[in-house]
Amino acid sequence: MKNILVTEIMTREPIVIGPDANLLECARKMVKKRVGTLLLINKKRLVGIISRKDILWALIKKSKEDLSKIKAIDISPKRIATLKPSATIEEVIKKMKKVKFDRLPVVHERELIGMITAKDILNFSPEFYPELEEFAKIREETEKLKRIKRAKDRKSVHEGICEGCGNQSILFEVNGMLVCEACKNTM
Repeated sequence: MKNILVTEIMTREPIVIGPDANLLECARKMVKKRVGTLLLINKKRLVGIISRKDILWALIKKSKEDLSKIKAIDISPKRIATLKPSATIEEVIKKMKKVKFDRLPVVHERELIGMITAKDILNFSPEFYPELEEFAKIREETEKLKRIKRAKDRKSVHEGICEGCGNQSILFEVNGMLVCEACKNTM
């Protein structure tokens, strides 16, 4: 397994779009092609990446009408984690854990040649499942910790017993009561 290269199992024709495409076009292409990420390409060179999360973020911050005015490149991260085609599967997994992404573009001499995803690795070699499952748990826990920190910064969250249902949980202050998220949504 240590000798298997990313080029042997990567997706060779990832779904791409131009950097000047608007977010509405990106969303339509994602739905049509059933993907969660588009690579932004300009003359065979990778210039950006856009995901469902990026589009959802823009939708929350702006109106639906604004999606047709915002270019994909404008909300694409400035730094993109990439892999070389000579990377081994072990190196891919390490990089995915480090950058906390489950898909990475493969670039050779600044040109996009493919995309590798955790699903590609699992389809090829299911014995990597424990490592990738660990990666998913780490990412999930990291997200939970970020949410808890943001909530605690707002000083409206506590941990303890819900006054509504009696379960141990993260609690929110609602109408002077400390309740879990489930009880909060029913109030």
